[in-house]
Amino acid sequence: MNQTYTLEPTLDTADVVDAERLNETRDLALLQLGQYLQAEDYRFVTVTPLTHERVNQREENRTARSLRDIFGWSRSFENGLLPDERIQPLLASGVLRAHAGLWVSDVRWSSLDGLLFVHSSFPTVAHDSVFFGPDTYRFAQAIEEHLRTSTHPIRTAVDIGCGSGVGAILIARARRDAQVLAVDINPTALRFTAVNASLAGTDNVSAYHSDILASTTGEFDLIVANPPYMQDTQQRAYRHGGEHLGSELSVRIMAQAIERLTPGGSLVLYTGAPSVEGVDLFLQQARPLIDREDLAWSYREMDPDVFGEELDTETYRKAERIAAVVLTVTKRR
Repeated sequence: MNQTYTLEPTLDTADVVDAERLNETRDLALLQLGQYLQAEDYRFVTVTPLTHERVNQREENRTARSLRDIFGWSRSFENGLLPDERIQPLLASGVLRAHAGLWVSDVRWSSLDGLLFVHSSFPTVAHDSVFFGPDTYRFAQAIEEHLRTSTHPIRTAVDIGCGSGVGAILIARARRDAQVLAVDINPTALRFTAVNASLAGTDNVSAYHSDILASTTGEFDLIVANPPYMQDTQQRAYRHGGEHLGSELSVRIMAQAIERLTPGGSLVLYTGAPSVEGVDLFLQQARPLIDREDLAWSYREMDPDVFGEELDTETYRKAERIAAVVLTVTKRR
């Protein structure tokens, strides 16, 4: 059964009776935490996992000394760093947990365009982790550029594989009259998106369970996606993009999305493009699907070299590089 994820502000956080109730309690606690962080003018830019690990390995960074340390750098902390009235509901809802005699948060908060987004704590190892990082900032830039330059009215939009909901929320904030869907197969992502949309005041966002567009109907004026694009040996949902060095899922999304565009509507797909002997594997698969008279498209590299450490692995031993790219496909009127 498909489920729409919303947040009910009247939930009694002291009364947890089952797993569904626990999730509701946790999500309300997250919303209240986000409001507290906003009031404290919290800001944090989330870096790559390697940079995060390097910074945290410094001796002076073993434990937290600030809100940014707790909720950005995922460092454990002692009593007194958070007010007791803040700690208790977070412990009761499972957002905070004990760790080696200290406390640690199971979520992080990142800032983007004056907004705050909750996502999974570092390191992101769980199968249902919700990732946020440099790719998210580049994805946001691609969306904002499209919103600035496109003259096509946006009445309906969808963010495929929404994660923390960044794409959907940016569209909804810029186009208040649009109905925006945020779809994902990960229930944790949908709950985080509902929290983030509520915190951003974008009540025109609906978080909905769907495998790509399978559970949606109709056509869309704008479709955006920032899918996983690595070929992950553990096949973790937040990271694994399938075969062809991780480009398989991006091609699937593109193929489905272009058939669901309104005349004049666009797909903005931010993904990774692995190159082998100078051949862009993603573009090689995409071109036969988009070289059509009824479609116009553009393609550009935002960053020519990302996740370079993956080239040391057996999976990527034939790859020369992985580029961060944006494919924009528009259905001609």
